[in-house]
Amino acid sequence: MGFIAVIKKYNRSFWTSNTIELFERWAWYGFYLAFPLFLVGSTDTGALGFSNAEKGAIMGTGSALLYFLPVITGAIADKVGYKKILLLAFAIYASGFYMINVLDGYFLVYMAFIWTCVGGAFFKPIISAMIAKTTNEETSSIGFGIFYMMINIGGFIGPFIAGALLKLSWAWVFYMSIAAIGINVLLTLFFFREPGRDKDGSSLLQNIIQAFKNIWITLQNWKYVLFLVIMILFWTAFNQLYYSFPIFVDHWIDTSVVYNGLHAVWPWLAETIGENGTISAVSMTSMDSFFIIVFQLMVSAFVMRFRPLAAMMGGILVLAGGLGLMFSTQSGWMILLGVLIFALGEMGSSPKFTEYVGKIAPADQKALYMGTSFLPIAAAHKLAGWLSGDLYEGISDKYALLQKEVTRRGMDFPVEFSDTFTKNDFFTQAADRLNMNQTELTNYLWQNYHPSNIWMLFSGIAVAAVVFLWLYDRFVIGGK
Repeated sequence: MGFIAVIKKYNRSFWTSNTIELFERWAWYGFYLAFPLFLVGSTDTGALGFSNAEKGAIMGTGSALLYFLPVITGAIADKVGYKKILLLAFAIYASGFYMINVLDGYFLVYMAFIWTCVGGAFFKPIISAMIAKTTNEETSSIGFGIFYMMINIGGFIGPFIAGALLKLSWAWVFYMSIAAIGINVLLTLFFFREPGRDKDGSSLLQNIIQAFKNIWITLQNWKYVLFLVIMILFWTAFNQLYYSFPIFVDHWIDTSVVYNGLHAVWPWLAETIGENGTISAVSMTSMDSFFIIVFQLMVSAFVMRFRPLAAMMGGILVLAGGLGLMFSTQSGWMILLGVLIFALGEMGSSPKFTEYVGKIAPADQKALYMGTSFLPIAAAHKLAGWLSGDLYEGISDKYALLQKEVTRRGMDFPVEFSDTFTKNDFFTQAADRLNMNQTELTNYLWQNYHPSNIWMLFSGIAVAAVVFLWLYDRFVIGGK
């Protein structure tokens, strides 16, 4: 059957679900890629001025819950109804974005983010289930390809616009996410149709208990558990795109060369997303999704000839190279090349992860296995948050390294940052006392404290995942 013929087979519920997914990803990633900068940025910019450890704890805990809770929220949606749960998810989302914007203090922001992630956990299982329900064996391959494309279109547009809105204020980023969620409320109310649900007579509590029993059933397979544990390493390295990379770019990278290159080709776009002749870290990070939109079909066509596990190993190895480039240079163009390589590795490995889980699952337990495939992602978010906390701060945080330098020189500065003595105040005053401008001080810290060494940790974790997958392939499953 031809592509056009397949497209004509999709009903309104399919296209509505995909559109809802696009705007949800727009709202989520537009906020999420900017979130680490909002947490640790200097308070005189409207950010919160938290430490990297506080940032890691907030993002790691909330994001882990986002990927773990669907085992419960999916059971609730099946029992209560998709439309009601969608509206509940959007209400939690919008209120969460609002609270993160207006609340102050570590605990309040921590709880507001967890609340927002609960909204995401209610949303996450519904749309993928809708795609499954509105496709069949004939249309599912292209259907899920369209679904993945919608995810990345939203994942590109949201952060790209957020990077431009940061010129106005942080609040506008949250307003954008709330507006995107508002569009989804209208789509759900007027266009979303409730799918048919199996009514087995069980209670909501019984559904939730059964969901946990299903997890236990799949975890009896020790080979599968070993595979999931190895994949924690991959997802931990992968998540540094969100946890550490925006901060690394913001602290160390001169993106003016990228701005100038873009301005020479498309002045309006450069001036729209750029500020003071630079491109924001959020916009730079969003290029991962842009590259996926452009190259996914080509990469998928290339890797389809390989076994899923072999494709995963190759993809993760490429991703490790991308991470190395992303965290080892101050060149804006080399950073973009690193993001491209990272994206190519992601395209080769991430979809194959899902394919492999489906392939090794027993015929009568495929849904159970797919339901547990989120567990390593949840665990990896928690681990990624920890790595991007004190460990990242000690190796690569610009302000922490400057603190080491001024302490070495015996200079006195306030011990803690506050509204009256911000991170930007610290950097400005230190530069003046060291007789440097801010660019010179940044380069001095780069050359003497080597913050780029963090690439060895992040790339090393990804390479370790490849090594363990090779051992698993060779000695546990025998190359099957």
